[in-house]
Amino acid sequence: MSARRILFIGGTGRLSWSCVERASAQGHEVLVLNRGLATARPHLDGVRYLKGDARDPASVRQATDGMDFDAVINFVAFTADDVAADLDLFRGRTGQYVFISSASAYETPPARLPITESTPLRNMVWLYSQHKIRAEEKLVAAYRSENYPITIIRPSHTYDRGVVPMIGGWTSIARMRAGKEIVVHGDGSSLWTLTHARDFAKGVVGLLCNPRAYGDTFHVTSDEAPCWNVIVQTLARAAGVAAPRLVHVPSDAIAAADKDWGDALLGDMAHSLVFDNAKVRSLVPEFVCTTPFAEGAREMMAWFDAHPERQIVDAAKDRTMDWLVDAYRPRRPQATVERTA
Repeated sequence: MSARRILFIGGTGRLSWSCVERASAQGHEVLVLNRGLATARPHLDGVRYLKGDARDPASVRQATDGMDFDAVINFVAFTADDVAADLDLFRGRTGQYVFISSASAYETPPARLPITESTPLRNMVWLYSQHKIRAEEKLVAAYRSENYPITIIRPSHTYDRGVVPMIGGWTSIARMRAGKEIVVHGDGSSLWTLTHARDFAKGVVGLLCNPRAYGDTFHVTSDEAPCWNVIVQTLARAAGVAAPRLVHVPSDAIAAADKDWGDALLGDMAHSLVFDNAKVRSLVPEFVCTTPFAEGAREMMAWFDAHPERQIVDAAKDRTMDWLVDAYRPRRPQATVERTA
């Protein structure tokens, strides 16, 4: 593919940074628009950074004034209003508009596995997912009514070295290293797909400026789906903890203690999610996930150990975990004493 001009809205987050890096490495003219705030991921050489607020259409218009693009990809749009503003801003100015949606938009819990792109969209728990669904509907309507060249991408749980893929983030690692118990929802046996951002980028960048992707939807995930007990044990080994202390807590009980945590669980993470990626591979043959979670976890711990300023413990989450652990820690049965007559 010849070099294209690609605008990333966002561009410094855990999903987007690797996509920017890959697109730039392939020789595309890459522009990144965001508010210019400091993040854990550095600016990349050869990438042009524009300052603007994606939530303010006038700011985006000013930052991109006079520019046309072969593709615009928005990582920070969440609602139907967000994408409606983008449709107006880039109508006639882009060859493709790509929306990063979420695999949590699929029916929850799923009626069958693996999930394909034809799995219905329905999430009655999580407002985040409901907003993503309505945003997708707005985009599909634009494609049908005016042939607007949209593409929808649904990532599932994507991580990189700067993000611990557990509720509470670094808080759970700090607890394990301190010898404290950590909370695992349910019995820890549900399957969960984890995708490294480097692998996610292969699928995403392969779909950019690809006419066969216009008007269509793809999820882009790994085929690796360990259960949550294994995920925690893998992170513990990478963190140098030989025997993590897990306390299993019903998801409903976690939701009663912490609504945000509960919404993410009941609306997504508490259910087994395994994906069929045949559709994206049919358009992007190079989409092969080559970073197993064990390797990604080791990279992650090495990065955090080299950046102690990023080892942030969420005090409120830590207190909630203490309370849940105390309430649901298995109790040893009391010994009985036999009486003799």
